[in-house]
Amino acid sequence: MLAVMAEKVWLWRSPPGWPEPPPGWYPPLGWVPPLEWPLPPPNWQWWTQELPKLVVENSGPPTRRNLAWETTFVMIGFLYVGVISAVTLVTRHALGGGSPNPIPNLVPGHLAANLVFATLSYLSVASVVPIALLLLARTGQRPAILGLGLPGWSSDIWPCIGLIAATFGASFLLAIPFTSLVRNHPGLLNPVEVGHVSHYYVIYLVVLSLTTAVAEEVLVNGYLLTRLDQLGWKPWPALILSLILRTSYHVYYGLGFIFTIPFGYFMTRSFQKNRRLTRPILAHFVWDAALFTIAVLSAK
Repeated sequence: MLAVMAEKVWLWRSPPGWPEPPPGWYPPLGWVPPLEWPLPPPNWQWWTQELPKLVVENSGPPTRRNLAWETTFVMIGFLYVGVISAVTLVTRHALGGGSPNPIPNLVPGHLAANLVFATLSYLSVASVVPIALLLLARTGQRPAILGLGLPGWSSDIWPCIGLIAATFGASFLLAIPFTSLVRNHPGLLNPVEVGHVSHYYVIYLVVLSLTTAVAEEVLVNGYLLTRLDQLGWKPWPALILSLILRTSYHVYYGLGFIFTIPFGYFMTRSFQKNRRLTRPILAHFVWDAALFTIAVLSAK
């Protein structure tokens, strides 16, 4: 851990016409200038104080307390907006305000401009990612150690297909006992509805999917699980906390938030077992992008 301190520095000044001394030099005891040097001006100030100098000292690795506070602040920074938005949407649905739409109407009446500004606006979801990666790198967990990099066939792409298949199968099985309940009480679900938009809005939804995949997996998987491991957490409690936090900003689905649990489980366990962050990012991106693309292209 780095500590920064201010240190007062005093420098000896040469009068006008005298040569400048070497850095850090000061007159030794009994020193007199050569006779050929000009006399200093009356009341000349021989010493001057330099502006405070920053001294950086390495005070060792961060303490457990500091890591705990850091983790808390980073996760609050990531979760706050998402959780508040999710609670707002589910409250709106409960009060008859309709289902959420992932495509905001920021520039009404101008589809192309709305596409551009909606895309730029959504990128803020991943604003905490560089901070989290920098903090991890400062404690030795650089992106390569987290398994971040270009996806490989055997290391990421084929396992990604397996993760998607496992998620689909588990979600299908989980849906069976809830079918009759949802049929009798459709208001329990709050499905995301894309509505009828131009097909080129697939561009926005692909960017949304990629941004979401990177933000969620880096923070809820890579950052959080790494820090919990450093704080002495066992894998299963860490998995449960990760699932709770991941689910918290999906409550706008209503009862449908239950179907995000298998997805979160497989993504989290994948990182815990393999330490390959690219793998769940890729799976998350493909899953979301496929669902959104189908929704846009099939909208009437």
